[in-house]
Amino acid sequence: MALNKVQIIGNLGRDPEMRYATTGTAICNFSVAVTEKWGENETTEWFNCVAFKKLAETLEKYLSKGSKVYIEGKLKTNTWDKEDGTKGYKTEVIVREFEFLSPKKEASNNQGNDYNPGANSQGQPQGDDPNDPPF
Repeated sequence: MALNKVQIIGNLGRDPEMRYATTGTAICNFSVAVTEKWGENETTEWFNCVAFKKLAETLEKYLSKGSKVYIEGKLKTNTWDKEDGTKGYKTEVIVREFEFLSPKKEASNNQGNDYNPGANSQGQPQGDDPNDPPF
């Protein structure tokens, strides 16, 4: 059995960057800072994140630098050969799910009326499904 799962809550360090693969697949890259505090000390870990397809488009539309977000996904490390003959490494979180955690005014500079901070990664309000039990 194996498990590759990452869960983080933090703030975007920069605005999401959207691009499209030659196949037309949407790809959104962004970074998330997770700061832990204890007493008067603190440490910050930075995570490079990437989302694909509709998830990428949703993240790019509603998130901006400073937005608080919950990210769930898996770790993937890419390797390549550098010009100097050494290997380069980059580890990213491949986003599978997310939740907006910032209030509307903090989470987006966009003025869209369809933003719902209580929505899940599919954009559906949580707990509003009439077929869902209320617990």
